[in-house]
Amino acid sequence: MSDRFARGFEAQIRHDVRVHDDLLIGGSPLRAVRLSSAARARIVDGRLTVHDATDAALTARLIDGNLADPVLHGCGPHARELTVIIPIRDRPEQLDRCLRALDGLRCIVVDDESHDPDAVTRVAVEHDARIISLPVNLGPAGARNTGLLAVDTPYVALVDSDVQADAAMLRRLARHFDDHRVALVGPLVRSRSRADVPRWFERYDEQVSSLALGRRACSVRPGAAVAWLPSACLVARVDRLRVAGGFAEEMRVGEDVDLVWRLVDSGEVVRYDPAETAWHDARGSVTGWLGRKFLYGTGGADLAARHGRTGAPAVISATMAISAAAVLVARPWSLPVAALGLLSGVRSLHRRLPPTAHRSGLAVQLATQGLGWAVRQEAALLLRHWWPLAAVGVLRSRSVRRALVTALLVDIVVAGIDHPEARYAPVSRRLDDLAYGAGLWVGALRARSVAALLPRRPGA
Repeated sequence: MSDRFARGFEAQIRHDVRVHDDLLIGGSPLRAVRLSSAARARIVDGRLTVHDATDAALTARLIDGNLADPVLHGCGPHARELTVIIPIRDRPEQLDRCLRALDGLRCIVVDDESHDPDAVTRVAVEHDARIISLPVNLGPAGARNTGLLAVDTPYVALVDSDVQADAAMLRRLARHFDDHRVALVGPLVRSRSRADVPRWFERYDEQVSSLALGRRACSVRPGAAVAWLPSACLVARVDRLRVAGGFAEEMRVGEDVDLVWRLVDSGEVVRYDPAETAWHDARGSVTGWLGRKFLYGTGGADLAARHGRTGAPAVISATMAISAAAVLVARPWSLPVAALGLLSGVRSLHRRLPPTAHRSGLAVQLATQGLGWAVRQEAALLLRHWWPLAAVGVLRSRSVRRALVTALLVDIVVAGIDHPEARYAPVSRRLDDLAYGAGLWVGALRARSVAALLPRRPGA
């Protein structure tokens, strides 16, 4: 029937997908899918159950396009089928908390040349975890790969020592492997301060962590709503990781992004499941917090060298880029320029959409949504990725100053949409952007390449 789904596998059309006649509008990246009458008949109350090869093909198309999510059942594989790898360098207190949460699972602690290896070993022995001590420091990627060689179960969880991920949650994540093409899955990773009274940057990190990728489940790939997964907490098929060669050991940052993109390039499916949560310890100092943001930024150049334009900071067409720029500079001529760009987008979409009674209205709606997304991306470029250029431009150009003010207003709106439960923290948010952007430019200068700084057009 299908080498991907077993009979009875179920998928549910996402609540944010719009239905117009025989069209499904939604997904990530945004798309319009036209269903035949036979395909529509297979979807009952928004749910599709796999009975034959046709069901399997339709289910795969909807899930991979982020138009539907898998319906998961049971509590996952037995504990004896899952091994946890924990790379560590010192931090025995965090290791103790990590292992306590994993009670009942087989754990391998890989000591990446700790300064006090005896303390790490004592904690591992207390929790009946196997300890592998490395004679030289390999970094997180190398430590994980070393642990992977010792795994003899079909599934493996990769959990950092400063993360608390309970055993039941990891087993529930492994339910995604009912889809036989899923190689890797990750939960929502939220930050949590250990301080009795969290400081301002810790409160910000709890609300807007770099590792928290939103509340929207996703089939992960470049260009989708979720384009990567953090290695802080992952569950994977052992055989697929080994075939992929594991993590790139020469990478000290961005190795998780690289792994996800290599898996996707090879035809594997990677899933993000925010219904499950792992907790990451917030950084305990301002320098540690900003230093981590800076480090993340430096990885952009290496990823661009390995994957080309895949990781571009924005994906935007020339027409929408001009229209969005006009909106940001807020000049008297901005409205007609943006309107012309919007009209061009409407005409393009009208030609490409299937002929239905709602085609004209859909074209207007989608073009307007595209312009809004373009404005959002350009605002982020000015405030985060290109801020060194923007800082120079502020001294010389009134248009740049106006664009920055508009970008700040857009950022407030975007923050309210993405994190409605969080208070807007302008100082923390700007420091976050400054640190990441500085790292991005330092990485580009080291690599002598601006590839990580340039947007790409859709489909490129």
